[in-house]
Amino acid sequence: MNTTFPSAPENALALLQSTSLTRLVVESMEEMILGGELAPGSKLNETSLAQRFGISRGPLREALRMLEESGLIRQEKNRGAQVRKIALSEAADIYDVRAGLDAAAGRLLAERITPEQLKTLRDMTAAMREVQSGDVDRFHELNLGFHDAIVGMTGNPVLIDQYRRLTRLLALFRRRNLLAPMAIPHFAEEHSAIVDLLEARNAAGAAEALFAHARGGRQRMLQGGEWAGAPHEG
Repeated sequence: MNTTFPSAPENALALLQSTSLTRLVVESMEEMILGGELAPGSKLNETSLAQRFGISRGPLREALRMLEESGLIRQEKNRGAQVRKIALSEAADIYDVRAGLDAAAGRLLAERITPEQLKTLRDMTAAMREVQSGDVDRFHELNLGFHDAIVGMTGNPVLIDQYRRLTRLLALFRRRNLLAPMAIPHFAEEHSAIVDLLEARNAAGAAEALFAHARGGRQRMLQGGEWAGAPHEG
């Protein structure tokens, strides 16, 4: 009996297509989870998801495996997959680690920051000052972008990967803290002071300021409990 096998190029193409498809599913599901469409604790039905994305179970299960590795979902035997829940105590632990990463980013960036990078950060702090006192969602968005930019500007792939992983995990924590609208100008100035330290190439000062900033966010989170106010700052 003659058996025909796909050629090597065909095998490579099939693998590339499968990998690309899996990555697209991962990115789409990340958006659904972080955007709140799939809430923490939501059960993930493989059949429904496969139909939604128009894929077979194989690529879907690989996508779920990757999402589990990133910490966004949890899979248990006989219970299937569900969006991960982050408890208050775990969120506090994540903040502790993130504070250390913020400090490391500040120390590294102060030693190598460029004029172009400084301008980018200055533009961000200027945008923060223009936020209306009641628009806490807009300020929260700018705040996340500011800290992500600082980490990204270090050019350290390990630091960037670990920081963004923790940021995604904190996004699963739906509780709110006590960032009152009147606090927005204060935090805008706090961010501006951080940029001043980076511009002065004060590595120790930038590290200390960023660490204290993140620890402040942790404390407000712990004080806030279930209060339905503004998103986490810091």
